Amino acid sequence: MLAKHSSNYIHAPYWQAAIVPEKTEALINRRDLPDRADTVIIGGGYTGISAAITLARAGQKVVVFEADAFGNGASSRNGGMLGPSFSKLGENGLERQYGREQVHATIRESLSAFNWLVNFIRDEQIDCDLQICGRFRGASHPAHYAGLIEQASEIAKIVDFPAIEISRAQQGEEVGSDAYYGGVVYPTDGAVHPAKLFQGLCEIAKRDGALLFDHSPVRQVIKNNSQFIVSIDDKKITADHVIIATNGYTGGPFGKFKRRLIPIRSAMIATEELPESVIRSVSPKLRCHGSTERLSVYYRPSPDGKRILFGGRSLGYGDCPQIYHKYLQNFMTRLFPQLSNAKLDYVWSGKIAYTFDHVPHIGVMDGMHYAMGYCGSGVGRANYFGRKIAQKVLDQAEGYTIFEEFPFKTRPFYTGHPWFLPAIMKWHSLADRLGF
Repeated sequence: MLAKHSSNYIHAPYWQAAIVPEKTEALINRRDLPDRADTVIIGGGYTGISAAITLARAGQKVVVFEADAFGNGASSRNGGMLGPSFSKLGENGLERQYGREQVHATIRESLSAFNWLVNFIRDEQIDCDLQICGRFRGASHPAHYAGLIEQASEIAKIVDFPAIEISRAQQGEEVGSDAYYGGVVYPTDGAVHPAKLFQGLCEIAKRDGALLFDHSPVRQVIKNNSQFIVSIDDKKITADHVIIATNGYTGGPFGKFKRRLIPIRSAMIATEELPESVIRSVSPKLRCHGSTERLSVYYRPSPDGKRILFGGRSLGYGDCPQIYHKYLQNFMTRLFPQLSNAKLDYVWSGKIAYTFDHVPHIGVMDGMHYAMGYCGSGVGRANYFGRKIAQKVLDQAEGYTIFEEFPFKTRPFYTGHPWFLPAIMKWHSLADRLGF
């Protein structure tokens, strides 16, 4: 059943309705920019703010530059799902590239990263609707079910990460759709309100002394002996260290990083407020949800349990809500006919960044530190990697991560513009229909 489309939606993230903008804004006049800092961070999302907190608490003078408003990128546009974020290639796919030992190390560290962020949110008392609600991942094709069970079993041999097998006969207890062929529940996965999390991080960073400058795109970074000169329009600042934390929005003078990232636009819709009975007809236990399609969708109830939030690919590089809202709403109602009359209140999109090996990367290039390429799992990864890259700047042993062992590769003639994505999307769509 196709949805009844309406254009009477707000073209903005649902998450932004619940935050107080002035608490996230920098509120610092650019005239107050100091002449020098210990570290300049370029990019004011989860990665940059997390790094700023760690550095400021170590006594550094830290300046963060954001080209737009703080949090206007993926940090306040994502689905708010939180888990260990194991590799998108799966254990076997990654093992073929890097070997069993390194792959097992990434799985252990990914779980540690998840636990670290959950504990950090609790310890700092960040009001971001943290819920350990669990996640159901449905098999989108009969042949996928065995693979889900095998993957969960293999991961359980490496780390303590519980998974519950759900047969097709049982799946009505987890999801209100007949579109799946069983699945797996990961009961320790969680969810947050991403914009509230980001706002809380900004408040901590400013309280601890970091200087945050919004609407300040960096035009140039020049290495001058052991220091860097960072230029933003008519202002310059000298720093001992520079961190690049721009992820899916990498551009400008950072072509070497851009060539190693594949920016992909992800989109989301939020329904109008619905009766509890309708919400639970979709997600009986108010969990997060995903599936095994290549062009996968993800969905969850809103933190207050009153809406369904549904996300997936936007079908194009630009922000074209008139296109992706129809695609997502039709997908949603195919899965859940009970939502066919639900109106949409919010429609939005944002850019994420994949890498050619499907793992995040952290390290040093041209003397500048970087952390990026979270492959659609940035809530946990970006915050954790921000802390790690700051620890590396501080030359702390705790800054070591297995992910620095992976070479950050590009492809010949690739400039950062993913011209090949339409063909790949068509192939993935065909593979989904055929159940590959």
